[in-house]
Amino acid sequence: MTTGIQSETLDFLQDLALNNDRDWFNEHKPLYRKGLEDFKAFIQGLKIQLMQFDEIERSKIFRIYRDIRFSKDKTPYKTHFSAHFVRSGKFRRGGFYFQISPEKVFVAGGFWKPERKDLEFIRQGIAADSTELRKAINESDFKKRFGALGGEELKTAPRGYDKDHEEVDLLRKKQFVVSREYPAKLALNPGFVEEVVADYRSMIPMFTAITDFLLFDGNGQER
Repeated sequence: MTTGIQSETLDFLQDLALNNDRDWFNEHKPLYRKGLEDFKAFIQGLKIQLMQFDEIERSKIFRIYRDIRFSKDKTPYKTHFSAHFVRSGKFRRGGFYFQISPEKVFVAGGFWKPERKDLEFIRQGIAADSTELRKAINESDFKKRFGALGGEELKTAPRGYDKDHEEVDLLRKKQFVVSREYPAKLALNPGFVEEVVADYRSMIPMFTAITDFLLFDGNGQER
C-alpha cells in the first residue's frame, strides 16, 4: 500500500524555505536525506499504481540544487521535491510530473516543449482533424480536474495558418500541458495517491490524440 508523504518531509521543506543557505543545509543534511527517501518511496508507490493502466519506462527525481548561474535569485536550493515519469515506447508520448512544496502539491503532464518539427506535426494534425483531441479535452472528468488545456501560446496564428482558422485556439499553442494544485497537507493522507493517479489517467486520451499527430501523417501513413 502506498503511504502518504510524511509530515517531517514538509517540515524540512518549510525550514529550508526559511533558511536557504549552504551552512544551514549542510548542518541539516540528515533531515534532507530522510525527506528525500520519503519522497522517493512515495514516487515509487505512485509509479506502481500508474503501471496498473499505463507503461512507465522510468521515473526521475530532480535534484534539489538550483542552477543559479544565470538567475538573479542566488538561493542555492529548491524548496520542493519533484519528479517526472517517462512513458514507454513511441506509442506512449507525453509525460507526468509531480511536485510538492510546503504549501502545495503540483500535478501536471503533457508535452512541455515539443521540438520545432514535432510542434509542426501537431499543428498539421490539428488543422487536418482535431476531433479526437477536442473529444479528449472536453471530457467532463478532464475539465473537472484541469479546466482546460494549458501551456504557452502565440498571440496569433502561427506562420502558414490563417488567423481565422476554425482551430486557431489550438494552433496557437506552443505547449500542450495540463495541471492542478492541492494543499500540501492532503499529501499526508495515504489515499491521496489515488487522486493523483486519477489525474494522470485523465490525461491519457489527450496524450493519445497528440501522439497520433506525431506518428501519422494526414493520410494515416506512419512517419
